[in-house]
Amino acid sequence: MHNKMYCLLPAAFAGLIATTNISASNLKDVVTEAIASNPDVLIAESERDSVEQQMEQARAGFFPQVDVTVGTGWEYSDNPTTRAAGLGPRNLNRDEAEILVRQLLYDGHGTESEFERHRARVNSHAYDTFSTAETTGLKAVEVYLDVIKTRKLVQLATSNLENHQQTYDRIVKRGESGVGSKADVQQAMGRLALAKTNLLAEQSRQQDALAAYISVVGDTPDSLEEPVIHEEYLPSSLEESLATALDNHPRLKSAKADVEAARRQYDAAKSLFYPRVHLEISGSNNENLDGIPGENNDAQAMIRGRYNFTGGKDIARRQETVYQLQQAREIRNRTHRQVTESMKLSWHAYETAKGQLQYLKTHVDASHQALLAYRKQFNIGQRTLIDLLDQENEVFRANINYVTGQRDLAFASYRILAGTGELLWALDVELPKQASTIQ
Repeated sequence: MHNKMYCLLPAAFAGLIATTNISASNLKDVVTEAIASNPDVLIAESERDSVEQQMEQARAGFFPQVDVTVGTGWEYSDNPTTRAAGLGPRNLNRDEAEILVRQLLYDGHGTESEFERHRARVNSHAYDTFSTAETTGLKAVEVYLDVIKTRKLVQLATSNLENHQQTYDRIVKRGESGVGSKADVQQAMGRLALAKTNLLAEQSRQQDALAAYISVVGDTPDSLEEPVIHEEYLPSSLEESLATALDNHPRLKSAKADVEAARRQYDAAKSLFYPRVHLEISGSNNENLDGIPGENNDAQAMIRGRYNFTGGKDIARRQETVYQLQQAREIRNRTHRQVTESMKLSWHAYETAKGQLQYLKTHVDASHQALLAYRKQFNIGQRTLIDLLDQENEVFRANINYVTGQRDLAFASYRILAGTGELLWALDVELPKQASTIQ
């Protein structure tokens, strides 16, 4: 990874985040909590640990295998040996003790290939854990920003309702004094009802955002700090972001590791066409075998070769791994396209949100200034009530669009970092230990 730290959101976004309800108070803590407790991450970690134990099982093939047999009991014997000795049937207490040490010398590199296959699988699952943690981190960022946004929108809707209530009260008083009309009162009442409806809608969206937050993070929000992004730490161009993503994205690295695993599996299948050669050292200490009283001991040191003919099964197995290797390569190619597409979409979303934000801010400022002028003009009869109410709504919508634009730009920035595989590192959040690979 590059030696740079990310702290998310340009200064223009200051004021985006209001207070919410959360146990972890800043974005780093929230993402850390989400990764530590999210089931998807924990599942990926367990899968990686499981595959590592399969690799250790394959590693055992490099070491000597030891068989120890011990037995004692009764044996009835009536065989040519006892009859030739004139002993006839015999009943003896039989004792056995045997040890066999077998060391693999050669198997067409099958054991080595199988070990390397599992090591590649471990690395694939390590990158998958990395990717799952990054994805979970991005989801945590998204719900974090959404809780902040919906809180902000509830505040705007509350303020909008208060403004409409004040306008309605003034219109009612004017009507009572004979200055206003009944139609003005009805118009103000209708807009007041709409403002109440808008507040209820924003409160409902806030509850949805809280539910999504709990689903991802596993805890209820309490108070959230405003995250800050420095734009200079983002890639400077689409080309740079694509290069970083294709070099660093964990999902693409996982697909490449799967190709290596499939190639090693093909090598292991080829080894079936070679003999297996072992060094075998054995010794036994037996007594009263086969009806012959006394000790019966022996020791051997042998090199043995074995070859198993399977009637075409090994040929089919080798061809199967050829197709599996082709499949793994195409999955890698598909992942390459998906990473490229995702990064382009993220970059275009960022550029669009960034370009829109300045105009959204201009809309807010201009609408607010116009509202102040409309109120003065309404008081002296130069503006109608409908003009004033429309402008109140214009200011409300402009503020909603600006807050939404701030959230969209913030999330687009984090999404670019996730697309380059640098989100958690940018937030100074540690990856799970299962995201480490084996060289």
